[in-house]
Amino acid sequence: MYARLFWFFLCVSCSLVPLSAQRGYWQQALSYQMDVEFEVERHRYEGRQVLHYVNHSPDTLRRLFYHLYFNAFQPGSMMDQRSRSIVDPDPRVGERISQLSQSEIGYLKVDGLTQDGRPVRFEEVGTILEVELNQPILPGDTIRMEMAFRAQVPVQIRRSGRDNNEGVAYSMAQWYPKLCEYDYKGWHANPYVGREFYGNWGDFDVKISIDADYVLGGTGYVQNGNEVGHGYEEEGVKVKRKGRKNTWHFKADRVHDFMWAADPDYVHRKLKRKTGTVMHFLYQPEQSNAEAWERLPDVMDRAFDIINERFGAYPYRQYSFIQGGDGGMEYPMSTLITGKRNFLSLVGVSVHELMHSWYQGVLGNNESLYPWMDEGFTSFATAEVMNQLAREGLLPGYKVRENPHRGSLEGLARIALTGTEEPMSTHADHYTTNTAYSVAAYVKGAVYLTQLRGVVGHSTFDRALLRYYNQWKFRHPTPNDFIRVVEKESGLELDWYNEYMINSTHTIDYAVEELTETSDGSTLVELEKVGTMPMPLDVQVRYSDGTEEWYHIPLRIMRGHKPLQENNRRFTLLEDWPWTQARYSLILERPLDEVEEVIIDPSFHMADVHRDNNTSLREEIIRYKD
Repeated sequence: MYARLFWFFLCVSCSLVPLSAQRGYWQQALSYQMDVEFEVERHRYEGRQVLHYVNHSPDTLRRLFYHLYFNAFQPGSMMDQRSRSIVDPDPRVGERISQLSQSEIGYLKVDGLTQDGRPVRFEEVGTILEVELNQPILPGDTIRMEMAFRAQVPVQIRRSGRDNNEGVAYSMAQWYPKLCEYDYKGWHANPYVGREFYGNWGDFDVKISIDADYVLGGTGYVQNGNEVGHGYEEEGVKVKRKGRKNTWHFKADRVHDFMWAADPDYVHRKLKRKTGTVMHFLYQPEQSNAEAWERLPDVMDRAFDIINERFGAYPYRQYSFIQGGDGGMEYPMSTLITGKRNFLSLVGVSVHELMHSWYQGVLGNNESLYPWMDEGFTSFATAEVMNQLAREGLLPGYKVRENPHRGSLEGLARIALTGTEEPMSTHADHYTTNTAYSVAAYVKGAVYLTQLRGVVGHSTFDRALLRYYNQWKFRHPTPNDFIRVVEKESGLELDWYNEYMINSTHTIDYAVEELTETSDGSTLVELEKVGTMPMPLDVQVRYSDGTEEWYHIPLRIMRGHKPLQENNRRFTLLEDWPWTQARYSLILERPLDEVEEVIIDPSFHMADVHRDNNTSLREEIIRYKD
């Protein structure tokens, strides 16, 4: 087997050489083999892990780092300290970690570790294992790390753990020693304080031995369904129980993590899509809204269709929706979601977590540095998909919106005026408040895309989003990688947009300042840039006879403009607006008394902080003759 693994990694290494030479891009390659013996009576398990690691970097590595996430669930941990000191603690955590008893805490301990058969020195430092290699890993080298580990599952507090509020036995996320990511920025050995994740893609071969009445689901494909049963067996196969325990065998290729959940009361439903992808649904009928879960498969089948068409093809053969966790949390090929929800809530969280498979699972950006590239993009896409499902009549009671992102735009505008916003360039762990993190990652991240769509045009944006996925899947893109794709698709210069949106908290505020009639009978419209972030503008003019005109004012630094025919509207292109210029003049070839209203951003593409000055109604127009 190890000979086959060697040749596999050699082929992977060779296949990356042209890419590396052409683009200067590389990423590490690894595979996990794990065997776990689980003891449900004491909520503990022991395991052995074999890790093959290929150093595709140009650097010589003398140390390795592993995540030991379960160590966060102990009194005095960094997560505990952070949860008790931040001004707006997550109510799911708060002081709960500090109150855990010895039987309730989580831990993940390494009892032995070798490199290519020789012991190495290692030290457990909170949620990170620091490893001193006995032999440096040269560029292109492959090593074999073998580890013995043991763990205790904590009481459910954040994402992972046992006995959650809905009675699910085990939500096994962040449960194994996971190698930290090494990329062009070096090691990412971040302590776990409750935020985001970043990891290498790799192949997983996992065996879990647990009491036979437990039903499992999660990442990967069950290899021995005819032995373990519980709905994974082939049609017509009679599964015979062979002993007190089942050993579940999972395999998952090209994923950056491995999650599983287990409960003896799970009902397991599945639906095979026309594409061949199998959706699994695991929930407790007595501890969930069972009626909503029964309706979920058909809606998620259609959601998959919409997402595949608009955002890129799902690359795996299965996805599991599993009751567990503490809200909703995404993992490769699977999600943990709480189950006592009404139908619309259950669909909403399911769509959101499924959408993460594109932005967290396949694109896999560094969530610690750029959480908005996952959460924000996912939130934007979720709003689009939910609106489409509602438009098709699949979500009774869900209101179809002309602009499903208006709430995010209005929300960001309100928050921006409070002065509590922090730049999106802030590391996820380093926001001073949980609120500031949530605003930046979820709200402003979604607004980032909504506004950008207004800048480049809807059709261009849709093509760019799909091109981004296809070009950067499995490659850890950065904000620059994304905006360069949009630049190439649109032909516009957009570096200014990233600089304002990501690195600052500058606000947008444009105003219709004044309308006057000129000596030749035309109307002079004076616009003003009140805010500190420039944007290209759409301006609608409504006349008293019921007609209207649409104008587009690009920014000079864009070096171009969006398509002028969009959504059954034809825009008249005006002279570009330099961002240093505070006022802008627009001439209408009609008299002032025929002008009913002038509106800036009528389609609501911008998070303008004062929308009350975006329009000038007839009764508010100042009239005078030259």
